[in-house]
Amino acid sequence: MGSELRMKREEAEIYRGEAECKQKSRVLMDEILLPRGLLPLENIIEMGYNRTTGFVWLKQKRKKEHRFHAIGRTVSYAPEVTAFVEEHRMRRVTGVKTKEFFIWATISEIFVDDPSSGNISFANPAGITRSFPLSAFSLQDQQQ
Repeated sequence: MGSELRMKREEAEIYRGEAECKQKSRVLMDEILLPRGLLPLENIIEMGYNRTTGFVWLKQKRKKEHRFHAIGRTVSYAPEVTAFVEEHRMRRVTGVKTKEFFIWATISEIFVDDPSSGNISFANPAGITRSFPLSAFSLQDQQQ
């Protein structure tokens, strides 16, 4: 899969530097209709987006743990987060874990099935899904 990823990266728009990457990641979240505060990464050094395949990656200097106070959950973001994005959905997510009953659970998909419900869902590779209010992932929560 290494050469496949390399090819996806070669055809991508690539941005570098924290300010530009943060701004472009927010624009991307707006484009795919997901909350801007969903990926509260810091010290982003590179972001890439292949519009043809939907492949996106964000690299930060180090792992980051973030507490979403509105839902009482801690999420860990690896130094590199990747996903395939489309409207209301991030598939094949890598680099994102959430603490569930004292263990870290991998998140493999993030989606909004019904925008009118006001909920966003997170699934792990085993298919277990948890839903939370979209408002819990607003930028205001990110700044706490």
